Amino acid sequence: MTEASIEPFDAVDVIRIKRDGGAVPEAELRWMVDAYTRGYVADAQMAAFAMATLLNGMQRDEIRVMTDAMIASGERMSFTGLGKPTVDKHSTGGVGDKITLPLAPLVASFGVAVPQLSGRGLGHTGGTLDKLESIPGWRAALSNAEMTAQLRDVGAVICAAGSGLAPADKKLYALRDVTGTVEAIPLIASSIMSKKIAEGTDSLVLDVKFGSGAFMRDVDRARELARTMVALGTDSGVATTALLTNMDTPLGRAIGNANEVRESVEVLAGGGPADVVELTIALAREMLALAGQRDADVEAALADGRAMDSWRAMILAQGGDPDAELPAPRETHTVTAPRAGIVTRMEALPFGIAAWRLGAGRARAEDPVIHAAGIDLHVKPGDSVASGAPLFTLSAQDAARFPRALDALENAWEIGEAEVSRTPLVLERITA
Repeated sequence: MTEASIEPFDAVDVIRIKRDGGAVPEAELRWMVDAYTRGYVADAQMAAFAMATLLNGMQRDEIRVMTDAMIASGERMSFTGLGKPTVDKHSTGGVGDKITLPLAPLVASFGVAVPQLSGRGLGHTGGTLDKLESIPGWRAALSNAEMTAQLRDVGAVICAAGSGLAPADKKLYALRDVTGTVEAIPLIASSIMSKKIAEGTDSLVLDVKFGSGAFMRDVDRARELARTMVALGTDSGVATTALLTNMDTPLGRAIGNANEVRESVEVLAGGGPADVVELTIALAREMLALAGQRDADVEAALADGRAMDSWRAMILAQGGDPDAELPAPRETHTVTAPRAGIVTRMEALPFGIAAWRLGAGRARAEDPVIHAAGIDLHVKPGDSVASGAPLFTLSAQDAARFPRALDALENAWEIGEAEVSRTPLVLERITA
């Protein structure tokens, strides 16, 4: 019988330090992450540690060590052989947030490599991979060699993150989800940044959202999260900046999957909704500045077709047909204005939940997504409407889904008389 290896620390001691508001020493914290990843520290013990972290926080150096330990649990990619700068973007997610789709090819059209490792949606925020899988033939799973070749030849890749990146995060994320500790800023920051730093990008721009449809509703907590992540990136040698952006109202006019792809293509063709264009341009400028191109004419690349060429090359490289018809819904239901006036409010979260109930999202990781399901907005806050004018259209494969979606939208929008004061889409820029 083989004698069990002797562990250098005890999980209970580490939990007590954090429970009592102390800072966990580096060696103990690194051990805790490693021991949990290999199954020595039990879920119950890590859950206690996560709750203590939620209640008592972590110092900047603790978050750095936690992030680094999560990176060390798996592989770390490198794109140093590409011969061009790499820059990535991460969004904390929202309703109608399809910005990655036009942004990656736009930035790539300037000779910068954009390795965009993305995920699938869960709940009311859609996943980038789910949107792109609306395109016939497009595939999310690429090997590291395929990804590197596409970055070299095309410049942009949007694909699924491999299981080898920060496996500690995958295990801890699932635990946080069922223990009421998702909101702990040190754990959110280390989760996001461990994957992004392990990805091997030179620089990173964060789109941290606040408001009704955002993960962080409160602007002060969103700001704290942004500052924490910018500090983590900087401490790890990745040039990092963040934009604090408003998610009180859905972004753009399309909420779903296929319809968000359609809207993204409109932006790449030089059109599209003003807010989607504004945020795409703002993030592209940030990314290109970090890649050494501070004077890049981003608007020109949208207007002259360069960004569209990049998009088509990116989709083709992953087996997709950029000219194919996108999935269309079998059933639609349009809600009209009960009276004339000005649209004063369209709250993001209820629209996200309604789209989810129509089939555009999933309740469990294994659930399928209905690519044709979603909502198209005909108006946005500040627009004037006549009585009977269309406000928004619900799309689904089964009309039986409409009642519950409409329930979610009860009191989510308003028509009044007063002009709407517009909150800036980009509230603040955060740097190290």
